[in-house]
Amino acid sequence: MTDLHIAELNIARLKHDINDPRIADFVNNLNRVNAVAERSDGFVWRLKNEDGNSVSMSVTEDPRVIPNLSVWEDVASLEKFVFQTIHKRIYARRAEWFDVMDKMHFVMWPVAVGHKPGLEEAMDRLEKLNRDGPSDEAFDWQHAKSAELWRTERCTGSAA
Repeated sequence: MTDLHIAELNIARLKHDINDPRIADFVNNLNRVNAVAERSDGFVWRLKNEDGNSVSMSVTEDPRVIPNLSVWEDVASLEKFVFQTIHKRIYARRAEWFDVMDKMHFVMWPVAVGHKPGLEEAMDRLEKLNRDGPSDEAFDWQHAKSAELWRTERCTGSAA
């Protein structure tokens, strides 16, 4: 048993307003994907509001940039959810709903068991990854020491 878990932040910029019909398939699948996450082995916690998601929370001045922040027991648990559940099918459609980001938009980092990071901490880790490159304090799939599914089962295109 370790005294560390893995936190992850993924931000994305919607191509259209969250209420736009062109985003409806994404929005209509949020609760389904989140429910699968919460039932997944290794899931610990995710940031959510009273609606059960975090899409209305802001991380930048752009209201179309939405965050996803969660904590998992380990990288392997997060990987299984991302690449071996319904999430993978939704992720494969990301080009329909999201703009390509000009910087890294996904980061993982270790957190103490029981710690629930806030958006400010998470954005600091993402900024650190973009500024300094991967380290033990902020890394991506490619630099996660135990990431294996990412290499073999990720969707076509660039990694999360």
